[in-house]
Amino acid sequence: MDLKRRPSSTGQVFDIAVIGGGIVGVAAAMAVVKSFDLSLVVLEAGPRLGSHQTGHNSGVIHSGLYYKPGSLKARLCTEGREQICRFCDEHGVPYEKCGKVVVATGQEELPRLQALRAKATANGLRSVRELSPEQIREHEPFVNGIAGLHIPETGIVDYRRVTEAMAKCMRDLGGEVRTNYMVTSIRRCGATFLLETVSGDVECRMIINCAGLHSDRVARLCGIVPNVQILPFRGEYYRLTPDARRLVRNLVYPVPDPSFPFLGVHFTRMIEGGVEAGPNAVLAGARHGYRWRDFSVHDSIETGCYPGTWRMAGRYWKTGAAEVWRSLSKRSFLASLQRLVPTLQLTNLEPGGSGVRAQAVQCDGRLVDDFRIVQAERSIHVLNAPSPAATASISIGRYIADVARQAWTLRRK
Repeated sequence: MDLKRRPSSTGQVFDIAVIGGGIVGVAAAMAVVKSFDLSLVVLEAGPRLGSHQTGHNSGVIHSGLYYKPGSLKARLCTEGREQICRFCDEHGVPYEKCGKVVVATGQEELPRLQALRAKATANGLRSVRELSPEQIREHEPFVNGIAGLHIPETGIVDYRRVTEAMAKCMRDLGGEVRTNYMVTSIRRCGATFLLETVSGDVECRMIINCAGLHSDRVARLCGIVPNVQILPFRGEYYRLTPDARRLVRNLVYPVPDPSFPFLGVHFTRMIEGGVEAGPNAVLAGARHGYRWRDFSVHDSIETGCYPGTWRMAGRYWKTGAAEVWRSLSKRSFLASLQRLVPTLQLTNLEPGGSGVRAQAVQCDGRLVDDFRIVQAERSIHVLNAPSPAATASISIGRYIADVARQAWTLRRK
């Protein structure tokens, strides 16, 4: 397909519209405009880029430790970790490779810790070191554990700042960003799509769907049957009070349950200062349900009518009940944290923020574990991109650009 670049202006027909202005959407837009000579616009529903998952995550640059060797997550996270650090170096975004400790607190966790060690090796992490209880305390003096792993490749950054730097790079190459452009319908008009938004219509030839919490809905607007539905899981955080921050030097994680795609409550030192503790994982009452009182009738009916919701509940009801109780009970949340840092007290915790994870769930109730990127006629849909998507964002963007090149026979610059 031979695409001619057009001067960017209101009312033009864009070659590509990227729906979603989170870090994945902006990274995809940046990769496309770097690779191909065409016109592109990013449409973000909110008032600023990175309004949702990007702006509410813990800012960890993940190493690639947890992911199944050979999976898209493992490959793109491993590549993306180094790419995000190089990008930050080039664009003056502060970050730090501070490392993290994964801690086993009971004998039953030791086989899972060894399985993590094997995954680390398979995923190319050569600097991972096994820790004795004494060595754990050398890294984290107040952390309790019978064995651990130290992963020096892990880091911290502000992903909203990264997204803003990516957007500037993309704009410098001729791309556009339009905020407050929530897409409400998509109609095919011959060789183009007409995207109706709350701020006016946008016409384009091709669509890249990076809409995160609404990616399944956007796919359906395009006439695609996504075979998954997004369920919103809220993760809630506490922050350590200033006098308690000395209890955690960097990042401290438990050994995760491999049957559940969440890492458990952990401690994260933030790049701007302070230490977060959390998150839990509670099914939210709205796709933007950052608090218990945030409730959407439409979202809740959609969740309740989806067969995969109830099949998922049948698989994970014990875990889900524990997560809800931990959300409602500060003492329960504290007890989970005290497994890692026994000296922590209720008075050391103050309310923190929250985020909502867009988790794709299949009709049979299984949670989609890997990234899921689907190509259709004149559209590409990112249907599952939870953590470590921010870490892997540049790699995901390049992957999408390559899918676009092959699917739409685009010519490189």
